[in-house]
Amino acid sequence: MIDLNSPELYANRELSWLRFNTRVIKQSQKESNPLLERLKFIAIYSTNLDEFYMIRVAGLQELYSARVNTTGLDNLTPREQLDSIHEYIADEKEVVEQNYSDIVTKLKSEDLFIQEYNDLNKSLKKDADDFFYENIFPVIIPIAVDATHPFPPLNNLSLSLAVQLQDSSAGGEIKYAMIRIPRLLPRFVHLTDGIYITIESLVREHADDIFPGYEILSTATFRVTRNADIVIEEEEADDFMEILEQGLRRRKKGAFVRLEVEEKCDVELLDFLVTHLGINEQDIYTFNIPLNLGALWTVIADKQFSHLNLPLHQPKVLPPFDQNESIFQVLDREDVMTMQPFESFDPVVKFIQDAAKDPKVLSIRMTLYRVGKNSPIVQALIDAANNGKQVTAMVELKARFDEENNLIWAKALEESGAHVIYGIPGFKVHGKIAQVIRKSEDKLKIYLHFSTGNYNETTAKLYTDISYFTSRAEFRADSITFFHILTGFSKNKMLNNLKMSPHQMKASLLEMIKKEREKGADGRIIAKMNSLVDTDIIKALYKASMEGVKIDLLIRGICCLRPGIKGISENIHVRSIIGKYLEHSRIFYFKNASPQTYISSADWMPRNLEKRFELMVPIYDTTLSLKLKDYLNLQINDNVLSWDMNSDGNYKKFKPEKNMQEINSQAYLEQYVNKIYKVNSKTTVSVRTPKTKKIFK
Repeated sequence: MIDLNSPELYANRELSWLRFNTRVIKQSQKESNPLLERLKFIAIYSTNLDEFYMIRVAGLQELYSARVNTTGLDNLTPREQLDSIHEYIADEKEVVEQNYSDIVTKLKSEDLFIQEYNDLNKSLKKDADDFFYENIFPVIIPIAVDATHPFPPLNNLSLSLAVQLQDSSAGGEIKYAMIRIPRLLPRFVHLTDGIYITIESLVREHADDIFPGYEILSTATFRVTRNADIVIEEEEADDFMEILEQGLRRRKKGAFVRLEVEEKCDVELLDFLVTHLGINEQDIYTFNIPLNLGALWTVIADKQFSHLNLPLHQPKVLPPFDQNESIFQVLDREDVMTMQPFESFDPVVKFIQDAAKDPKVLSIRMTLYRVGKNSPIVQALIDAANNGKQVTAMVELKARFDEENNLIWAKALEESGAHVIYGIPGFKVHGKIAQVIRKSEDKLKIYLHFSTGNYNETTAKLYTDISYFTSRAEFRADSITFFHILTGFSKNKMLNNLKMSPHQMKASLLEMIKKEREKGADGRIIAKMNSLVDTDIIKALYKASMEGVKIDLLIRGICCLRPGIKGISENIHVRSIIGKYLEHSRIFYFKNASPQTYISSADWMPRNLEKRFELMVPIYDTTLSLKLKDYLNLQINDNVLSWDMNSDGNYKKFKPEKNMQEINSQAYLEQYVNKIYKVNSKTTVSVRTPKTKKIFK
């Protein structure tokens, strides 16, 4: 009898995430990537790690401090996880340092320099000095630390210089101080064409001007990471909070969880920092490269060196949206599906803008999770409300790191007369839906847009997502009910064709997995998502595999399922695609379900399936279902961007066999969309893949 609760069958969530970030940093080693593209992946890696420490490590530290030894099915305690995380990151530090140094060295041959102040010639030093006195010195913050000057509160992810100094008079006392570098200052100072210097090297050079009358004995750049209070209560920390809120939560607000410091830091200066920060030794990381590499975007975005990035793809508006007719006319005729970022996000914006202007439109309702700072969609909603239309917007104020931006738009919507909902107590609204009610021939008709991604025109150029437009009668009642649930009191209300979490989606998924399991070798499951964590789903997939069901999982990030275990998961293949764009769409295929294909806003994680309002949308249109299946087929056959997961939880870069056609799914879709755009075909676009091993019969 196989025990599906055995710890050996489950990869640890935190270590699985770290392996994802490893796949990101590996892209910076890829020689075929242009130099700034490689630098971009270092920036992404660093930003990812910042968030991981603020959320996941902070949560584990709280559990450990509260003496909680609760474990998941992987059987690792919080202390064991923290030890494993430290060991993993410490080992990877050398890879990051080597990659960065290698890229910076090669950039010199392209006349692009990322340097220190002391690397400059006399003329450039003069320019740097002028920049310091004009732009930095007036806003720099020197801080003495002694008996009468307490150690200051440091902002999360702030960059500072620790300073050891001595009174210039004979026998002067040794003192300690800090120089806080405000965030309004550039991390990398752009002096002239192709020359950037680190701001800390410029500040260090002028430390004696900041502390006149003192001799500077030593300095060290450092950066702190704190427990991000507002973040820790939401999003990825939900599972931690559930435990901590049971009376075990005893953390200090915004405790320091990580110290990054330059490697040449003097021992006494490091002791000064550690003493005042109260940081654990294993949470101290020393580097011989600049700190806060997430700020490299300034250099990466330098237009003078755009040729050192991958070619910029211009998303296209394809048939049938490329004609001079309203979106409502198109949707009266057919369903439409678009794929971002290969296809343009403009039709989504136009859908709301057309609704705002159309005199026949009575009502617009939509969920807003992450919107851009200058969102044309929210502006269209404001215009619609000003035009007297009924506008309802569910603005999720708990969207991680977008709280302030969402609040600004929410207030603007309210001022225009729109009805704004600020969330559901105890839950987060993550489902992506827009509903337009329009009068047509004395009847009310409902037009809908569903998405796997956010209503954000900026991320739509960076994330792969699916947009689905429809006026199908099958979704009419469900869309009305969904918004009634959000705006009113509706206990235990269920949808019919759409599936909603927290009450329906998981049960529906488990039922479809069970149906494939019952078909044995004739069963087939393909699922594309960001993360797979939910234990019940994993067990169901194991059982299906044991009955002969072939399962392909396209999972970008966390995967707690272990594939390839003899007798249990040898029919499961897990692949991760890491490339130019962030894989973000959620697509599910079940061979024996009706219909077979679904798109969703939800990953297969407890937080998505049990603690959020999410939607799973069946695709009834056979042409669009084929489009999704072709897309899945293309990604499973990708042999350029893909990584295969081993049964031990590690990943191996897929290497094409000799003479095998290279298939880069993201590049292929760019080229395919460009080709269709030039042809300007009037037929529905489907993803016709290159010669690949077909996965559908």
